[in-house]
Amino acid sequence: IKRDFGGLEQLKACFDKMGAALFGSGWVWLVRTQKTGGPLRVVTTAGHDSPLMKDCYPLLVNDVWEHAYYMKYENRRIDYLHNWWSIVNWDEVARRYENYDSY
Repeated sequence: IKRDFGGLEQLKACFDKMGAALFGSGWVWLVRTQKTGGPLRVVTTAGHDSPLMKDCYPLLVNDVWEHAYYMKYENRRIDYLHNWWSIVNWDEVARRYENYDSY
């Protein structure tokens, strides 16, 4: 995260910005881009697309379809994205990162 984003706060800012900018329903992801040590990137997908379709391995995902946040946040997607970080399972992200070569 430090190598590719400059730190956790920069990753969060990038992730939130891309998630908030996604038009309509979809997903925002933290991915690795190559099988052997590729950089981390934040990408978005629409509908039911997956980063695996573009040779990117998912490490972390957030559902930015309205059903995920509307009841609590109404149309304030950015508030939902900011608050979502408190429930991220970093142990699972680390496990996926470490097991990346086996996909």
